[in-house]
Amino acid sequence: MSFKVAAIQMCSGVDPEKNVASMIRLVREAAAHGAVYVQTPEMTGAIQKDRKGLQAILRDENSDLVVKAASELAHELSIHLHIGSTAILLADGKIANRAFLFGPDGRKITSYDKIHMFDVDLDNGESWRESAVYRPGSRAVVAALPFARLGFGVCYDVRFPQLFRAEALAGAEILTTPAAFTRQTGEAHWEVLLRARAIENGAFVISAAQAGVHEDGRETFGHSMIVDPWGKVLASAGGMGEAVVIADIDTAAVKAARAKIPNLKNARDFEVDIVAPLLAKGGVTV
Repeated sequence: MSFKVAAIQMCSGVDPEKNVASMIRLVREAAAHGAVYVQTPEMTGAIQKDRKGLQAILRDENSDLVVKAASELAHELSIHLHIGSTAILLADGKIANRAFLFGPDGRKITSYDKIHMFDVDLDNGESWRESAVYRPGSRAVVAALPFARLGFGVCYDVRFPQLFRAEALAGAEILTTPAAFTRQTGEAHWEVLLRARAIENGAFVISAAQAGVHEDGRETFGHSMIVDPWGKVLASAGGMGEAVVIADIDTAAVKAARAKIPNLKNARDFEVDIVAPLLAKGGVTV
């Protein structure tokens, strides 16, 4: 089945109302070009590094500005709208980095909470501890849409191939990794990770990204991208500012790729043996 998809590149700031306005404008542009599935980046609602500043703008799912606007927009444009993620206040006071998928009737089809937390120390002095702010998710999600099965991930999840393998084995034909990749890690790994996830699973990968220098001081890599099941980049954006990335995709390409390289079928269970030979004095094996 052939259809048009879009990845929305943004440079979200600290004000959710402004970010929602940008999201609406860009999603309308994508729909005007015929996209029936549109994806926004991780943290569409706000990029806010300061914890107190983030707490001040948090809302629960029922009153979140992004959720409300996305539901209305999906209905108005009659599209499937995938909010890559936004910060959601949970009942226990913790925060979820949560993705949403809305159908053409405006109803929420499903949501997904980012599983893997970006707890890293980079060479350039950047240090991130997502687990200090967000509660990680614990469930993978595959949504059966009229045109394809869609598997969910968010940003750092892309470095954990077992997540996407499980989704592919569950029938996912499109894998998603909306992101706010740092510039340093993006320059080194972004494209190769997206293409690897596509190739090893014989699936399309759609990744809407944050791009540029944000109001809170961080810099994200951008280069929103759509990759086919053979690892070919069908469309991509630059590294700064807003963009709408559009491609025609056909799920027949998934079947074809998996027929050529049937690694999903050929995988076998195995055990790992750790071998530590005993050494005598002087380094001679005994």
